Amino acid sequence: MDAIIISIGSELTTGQTVDTNSAWLSQRLAEAGVRVLRHVTVPDEVAPIREAFERAASEAAFVLVTGGLGPTADDLTRDALAAAMGVGLEMRAEYVERIRAFFDARGREMPEANRVQALFPAGSEPIENTCGTAPGIRARLGEATVFVMPGVPREMWVMYERDVRPVLASHTGGACMLAATLYCFGAGESDIGEVIRDLMARGRNPAVGTTAKQGVIGVRVHAWGDRRDDASAKLEATVAELRGRLGSLIYGRDDDRVAAAVAELLKAAGRTVATAESCTGGLIAKELTDIAGSSAYFREGLVTYANEAKTRLLGIPTEVLAKCGAVSIEVAEAMAVACRQFAGTDYALSVTGIAGPTGGTAHKPVGLVYIGLADTAGCRVTEHRFGEFLARDEIRERACRTALNRLRLRLLGAN
Repeated sequence: MDAIIISIGSELTTGQTVDTNSAWLSQRLAEAGVRVLRHVTVPDEVAPIREAFERAASEAAFVLVTGGLGPTADDLTRDALAAAMGVGLEMRAEYVERIRAFFDARGREMPEANRVQALFPAGSEPIENTCGTAPGIRARLGEATVFVMPGVPREMWVMYERDVRPVLASHTGGACMLAATLYCFGAGESDIGEVIRDLMARGRNPAVGTTAKQGVIGVRVHAWGDRRDDASAKLEATVAELRGRLGSLIYGRDDDRVAAAVAELLKAAGRTVATAESCTGGLIAKELTDIAGSSAYFREGLVTYANEAKTRLLGIPTEVLAKCGAVSIEVAEAMAVACRQFAGTDYALSVTGIAGPTGGTAHKPVGLVYIGLADTAGCRVTEHRFGEFLARDEIRERACRTALNRLRLRLLGAN
């Protein structure tokens, strides 16, 4: 079964608000075995909304719509749907009372403007909204079934799960698509793509694809099956194959972050870490302490941004800073070694670099970062040139992830 998702709102078409509803619905529809043909976004104007309805209904069995069901003059979804159906709007007195009861329960008087939310295209069915004042609408348009839901995410989530998903499930006969994403760090998208080329063949089930963002390569897996257990078996078989091929490049699955992988490894090994940061300004410490229970493995973090702080807090000799510069292998090593010694930890990470947009030279350009990792065996510093074309935040984020990934690999015994 095919579906088209329509999101309505001028705040979406002007970029003032990001459309998260379509992404959420696409994931839910896939799980229900429904293929999404297209996402459509239209402004709060009757003509384009009507056109979107008519075209979608001619191409898909289901049309799922969010937005434009409020009480204000720019909420025109119900009007456009009625126009597409060739019918008028009818007031449902029982829904006027339901909306009034919603306000009464909160000790407020219902504004007269909210009466418009009890208008429905003739021949359509209201869908109760248990979280807000805007009822949804179920209607037939040509051969398609149209579900109109509120744009408020929570209201839409509840309405979909209670009233839309069961209808879809009854048409798909239990078919299902399941998805997983494996996150990799330490190799480029083309390098990873070469290793898994055969798994990315078009028409394969499960389908495998890659995405790249800030140095992280996501390997997406989508598996279809006539039943959920069938789709799950196919999904996990391909995930296992990917893990076997990509090994330690994979740091997590789905919502995992590099810091979470590091945290689990530190806790499992009973090890601790401290950080000394310059250009990243405490980002590494933040990533590690954003995780509940971080006191089990994180001891302290220093942000030694100025040279004076590097000397005062870490004891780095002024002559080393003068001779080598703050952005150097020597200073990164001294930072990590001193941090580990002062904190009394098993590991210490240090970062010093030029995040830009100014401060770079021909010899030391913007994007140059040195990362030190100290442990009982000593300290190793790696040089990274993330590129002058990246923005300041991007350089800092990549430096943070790279440092954490170095510690992850050390804990795995991979470097």
